[in-house]
Amino acid sequence: WSFSVSVIPPLSRCWGAVWTKAPVSFEHWEAEVAFRVSGRGRMGADGLAIWFTAGQGLEGRVYGAADQWNGVGIFFDSFDNDGKKNNPAVLVVGNNGKLIYDHQNDGTTQSLGTCLRDFRNKPYPVRAKITYYQKILSVFINNGFTPDKDDYEFCTRVENMIIPDTGYFGISAATGGLADDHDVLSFLLFRLTEPGQNLPPPEKEIPKEEKDKYQEEFENFQQELDKRKEEFQKEHPDVQGQLIEDLFESVNDREIRQVFEGQNRIHLEIKQLSRQLAMILDEQRRYVSVITEEISKRSSQAQSGQAPSHEMETITNTQQEVLRNLNEVRNSLSGSLKQLAMGQQQGSAGGLGSYETVQHFNDIKEHLHVVKRSIEHIIQKNNPAEKVKCPELPALPPCLSTTHFVIFIVVQSLLFFGYVMYKSQQEAAAKNTCKLSIFVNFQFVCFLFANCKLLYLKTEVFCLRLVFFLILDF
Repeated sequence: WSFSVSVIPPLSRCWGAVWTKAPVSFEHWEAEVAFRVSGRGRMGADGLAIWFTAGQGLEGRVYGAADQWNGVGIFFDSFDNDGKKNNPAVLVVGNNGKLIYDHQNDGTTQSLGTCLRDFRNKPYPVRAKITYYQKILSVFINNGFTPDKDDYEFCTRVENMIIPDTGYFGISAATGGLADDHDVLSFLLFRLTEPGQNLPPPEKEIPKEEKDKYQEEFENFQQELDKRKEEFQKEHPDVQGQLIEDLFESVNDREIRQVFEGQNRIHLEIKQLSRQLAMILDEQRRYVSVITEEISKRSSQAQSGQAPSHEMETITNTQQEVLRNLNEVRNSLSGSLKQLAMGQQQGSAGGLGSYETVQHFNDIKEHLHVVKRSIEHIIQKNNPAEKVKCPELPALPPCLSTTHFVIFIVVQSLLFFGYVMYKSQQEAAAKNTCKLSIFVNFQFVCFLFANCKLLYLKTEVFCLRLVFFLILDF
C-alpha cells in the first residue's frame, strides 16, 4: 500500500499490527517500507517490527506481535532494556516456532545480524529495504536525513537464511512506559527473478466485486469521520477553526528548536575557547619577551671566545611557532563564529528545518572538533620542560656561628660568678669575725660527720659528742 497507516498512537502501553490478507509465495522478493517514529522525549519505546511469517501473527509481547513465530522479523528497537547503550538498533531475528524472544536483553543473543541506526525524530521518512535473494537476507536503511529516496546505507546481511516458502507480511509496533508515534507511510513488495528466467504467469487478481466492497467501506468510514468532526465543532465552538495539531509541537518544530539549541551551545563553546586562546596568547607573548631579554643579557655578558647559546634560540623559535599556530586557530574560530551567525540569520529568515540547515549544523560540529584537536596538539607541543627556570639563590650564611655563641656564654657566666663572689667578699668583710668562725667550724663539723659515715663507723655517739664538744669549745 502507499497510504499512511498509524500502527499505534503515542500512548503508553499500546500495541497494534497490520497484516496482509493474502499469502505470498515468492521465492525471491524485496520489500521497501517507509515509516516515521516520533516522540517528545530523547528516548522512545518500544519499537517497530517488519514480519514475514508462515501465518498471520496475533497480538503479543514482541513489538505487538505474538512470540514463537515461524519466519523472520526485522526489529527497529528504540528502548535500551539491557542498559548497554546500544539502542536504537536494527535486528534480524529468525525463528522456527520454538524460540522465545529474549526481550530483557534486546534479543542480542538471538539476533542473526544487527546495526546501530537512529530512526527516531528524523526530518524525512526513514526507509528500509529488505531483500531476500538466493537464501541471503540483506537490510539497507535510509536514515531520513535527505529527501533522496534511494540514499540507502548497508545495515546487515544474513546468509543461509531459511524462511517459509509461503507466508504473510506484517508490520507491528508497541509502546511501554514511554510512548512514540509509529506511522507507516508506504509498503512496497517486489518479486525478484534471476537473470534470463521467464516470469511466471500472474496470479488471479482480486475480483471487482470485492474491490467495490472495500471502496464502499472506506467511503462510509470517511463520511462517518467527517460527520463526527462537524458534531464536535458544533459542541465546542471555542476551538472551532483551531486545528488540534496546532496545540502540539510538530516534528519539524521540534527539529528546528533542537538545531537552534545546539547552535547556541556551540556558539557559547566557541566563545569560551576564544577567551582561553586569548589568555594563552598573552602568556606566550610574556614568555617570549622574558626569553628575549634573557638572551640579550647573556649575549652582552658573554666573552668573545665563548660560543653563543643555542638552547635559548631554540626555545624562542618554538614559542614563536606556537604563537603563529594559536593565531591561526583564533582566526579559524572567528570564521566559525561568523558562519554560525550567518546560519542563525538564514534559519530565522526562512527555510528552517531544511536539509541545508542540518548539514550546516554538522559542518560546524566537525569544525569545532578540528579546532579542539589543534589546541590539544599545541598544548602537547608546548612542553613545560622547555620553560625557562629562574636561577637558584645561594644559601645565606648564618649570622653567628656555634663556637662564637658558646664562647660568649662562657665569658658571660664567668663574669657573672666573679661579680657574685666579689660582692659576697665585700659583705663578709663587714660582718663580725665571730660569726665567720662559727660558720667555718660548723662546716668543719659537717665534714667530719660525713667522713665518719664514709668510714663505716659502727657507733654515732662519738661523732655527736665530738660535735657537741667542739660547739662548746667555740
